[in-house]
Amino acid sequence: MATRNLKSSWWAILSHSVRTAIAAMASFLIAQLFLLPEAYWAPITTFVITQSSLGTAVAVSWQRFVGTILGALVGAVAAAYLGPRVLVFGVCVLILGFLCVLVRSDRSAYRFAGVTLAIILLIPRAEPPWQIAVHRFAEVSIGLGVALLLTMLWPETADPVTPSLERKQTPRFVGNISS
Repeated sequence: MATRNLKSSWWAILSHSVRTAIAAMASFLIAQLFLLPEAYWAPITTFVITQSSLGTAVAVSWQRFVGTILGALVGAVAAAYLGPRVLVFGVCVLILGFLCVLVRSDRSAYRFAGVTLAIILLIPRAEPPWQIAVHRFAEVSIGLGVALLLTMLWPETADPVTPSLERKQTPRFVGNISS
């Protein structure tokens, strides 16, 4: 039984690793194909999304997509007209919160919007802010698209070891506390 669980666990880990490597490479290559200057954001997004089941991946992807759009828009406008000042950044973060409520997004969209805002507004660059915003949106969109496609074509398998370990260890841990 233990050997079977070990083989099953090994296969799940290997499958997950191969799946994630393929998705990361594909998203990076596609971003490079489009000559995006920070192509590494595509596989970073892919890593976040490919760790989920299809239902979760779609929900997380939508929130990340909405957050990236909001953060890119607010970041581009703020960077172009106001510059990277602390007060501007803080006000923009507050505005993003209101915008997320307005478009009925959740806190994860708000977090992604804040990350995108910070990348566009706070990192000094020579390119115009709108160009940085478009690139950021494209990089994230590529990562989302590749991750969702892979999640549909090659769904994540559950790790067979985790549930059995949790069942076996929980009673012992609770028993040790009470004794």
